[in-house]
Amino acid sequence: MRARVLLAAACATLLALTGCSAATHSDNAYGPLTLWTDSIRLDAMKQLAADFEKQDHIKINVVVRKGDAVTDDFVQQVPSGKGPDLIVTAHDGLGKLVQNGVVNPVDIPTERFRKEAIKAVTYDGKIYGVPYATENLGLVRNDDLTKAEPKTFTEMIDAGRQSGAEYPFVIDQDPELGDPYHMYPFQTSFGAPVFKSDKFGYTTDLGMAGKEGKNFANWLAQQGKNGSIDAHITGDKSKQLFMDGKVAFQITGPWNTSAYEEAGRHISVLPIPSAGGKKASPFLGVQVFFASNKTSNPVLVRKFFDYVASERGQKLLFKLDPRVPAQTKIAASMKDPVLRGFLTAGEGASPMPALPQMGSVWKFWGGTELNILTGKQDPTKGWDRMNANIVNEIGAK
Repeated sequence: MRARVLLAAACATLLALTGCSAATHSDNAYGPLTLWTDSIRLDAMKQLAADFEKQDHIKINVVVRKGDAVTDDFVQQVPSGKGPDLIVTAHDGLGKLVQNGVVNPVDIPTERFRKEAIKAVTYDGKIYGVPYATENLGLVRNDDLTKAEPKTFTEMIDAGRQSGAEYPFVIDQDPELGDPYHMYPFQTSFGAPVFKSDKFGYTTDLGMAGKEGKNFANWLAQQGKNGSIDAHITGDKSKQLFMDGKVAFQITGPWNTSAYEEAGRHISVLPIPSAGGKKASPFLGVQVFFASNKTSNPVLVRKFFDYVASERGQKLLFKLDPRVPAQTKIAASMKDPVLRGFLTAGEGASPMPALPQMGSVWKFWGGTELNILTGKQDPTKGWDRMNANIVNEIGAK
């Protein structure tokens, strides 16, 4: 046992010069580290791990977890010392990770990254992970029906109607829960963000409880009355309608555009038009690597973070998992016009709040919007009641 401890200490001392690690598992590699991922990016992470091992001679075992289980299982297992060294997941679970004390702040070259991506991995003014890709909504246009580039919601509806499309405009809605995620760009164009912000990021004070939020609610009610927004068009239906060539404009993300092109649609991605006079800012989702603060291999984890934050690592990630890159230089070099469109549409986007309090927001938000859109609730009274319910729910926790 004493010999093992001495070996670990010696290796740690030599690591900066030789890449040595406390545990060796082959003639060529040290480690291993363990990385949890979901099934969607499993192959990409395996190839990334192989390249990291080739460069730094540190092995990574990539383990697949189911969907949200990546973050939830990480929170449960890290305190017991049974969790992985690393996870890759969406940024919006960061608040849960910090509040459960399973991650520590990290030092990364922030100047290489888009400012929106850095905001997403920042919590209470501290950076906790390495971002590699972003996703956001944009306005997808059917180029065979129109070439308009609307700057306002009204311009978009008018152009859609003039195109002769069966559906001038569609936006995903759940007939029982609404869809505040897809509606959010229009809400922010009224100056009503979900939470207020300070120099450290989001606060827990609602930003949509004032007159700006009520203005949005009244606008939403009007769109339901005049038929500009159909509350009964689900995500699956809106996707199929666009694939069938029946839609001029749609609010959607990059997860649908490949199917559109495969269906023969010619598309462009534009910034989302404003409904309330201010910039329409969608939510931004960021894919991030986080490290356990209980890892027994902190120096090896540091080496991985240096690699994955490097141009080599980020370029390979873009090749393996082609989403809009988090690094400024690589994002600027993209050739794909659709991804470039989403990059432009996401400029100034609002990172999805990583606050645990978002759970209370989701509970009331979508249903209220749906009721307002369908005329079941008075917009002002319904919006005020929603905000009161959210505040009470947050205060009770």
